[in-house]
Amino acid sequence: MRGQTLQAIILAGGRGERLRPLTDDRPKPMVLVGDVPLLCYSIRWLKNAGIERIVISCGYRHSSISDYFGDGSKFGVSIDYSVEQQPLGRGGGIKLASKKLWATKSPVIVLNGDTVTDLNLDDLYQEHAQGGKPITITATPLHCSYGTIDLSDDGLAVAFREKPILPYWVNAGIYAVEPATFAEFPDQGDHEELLFPQLAKELQLNAHKFKGFWKAIDTRKDLEDLKREKHRLGPTIEQQELSELFNRRRSSSS
Repeated sequence: MRGQTLQAIILAGGRGERLRPLTDDRPKPMVLVGDVPLLCYSIRWLKNAGIERIVISCGYRHSSISDYFGDGSKFGVSIDYSVEQQPLGRGGGIKLASKKLWATKSPVIVLNGDTVTDLNLDDLYQEHAQGGKPITITATPLHCSYGTIDLSDDGLAVAFREKPILPYWVNAGIYAVEPATFAEFPDQGDHEELLFPQLAKELQLNAHKFKGFWKAIDTRKDLEDLKREKHRLGPTIEQQELSELFNRRRSSSS
């Protein structure tokens, strides 16, 4: 990507009130999926996509994140931390974290730390380059949380649909952002309320449609659903490194 180090910002400051008591002693991205924090999957996903440097925006119980991930070296990436001394909102958190980025001309990936996906970032980069807008958001189909019923005019139930996909798109919380655009993010508040509507009005917000696996973890049910679908996430960083180590040793002994 233009000969530049690829970078990302992860928003990981959420308290996760709806996940209590699991979040009483840790931020939401550090809740366990199996035996590793949720955030491990995002970092592995970014690393596998070629991201070399990650800035984690954190606040609530931030030391639990930095103590676990350190400088990122054992996970194959460089990690720095942007700590909010007081809540700034997601937009303010992004703007503060952007000051920790290395100087770059390449778009920066920004994502919510409570989101897991198998999105191909190369596709997002390509869509962003072709769109020529300052920000490209990832849009995913809206899945109904409940089963629906088709009713006839005379009141008969004629069909059942289990959690159908609705004819709408939702913001997946994964963006490609031109570095200069971080200056437009609010110092405090939510970018999706204060910045994105204005960019959309000015036709300066591109969208990448993605129909693959994506899940936001907001409730205990979301977490339990994810645990059942964990096979779709691939190996954790630790499992992947063990596999790579085994393959290297096998190659050297053959």
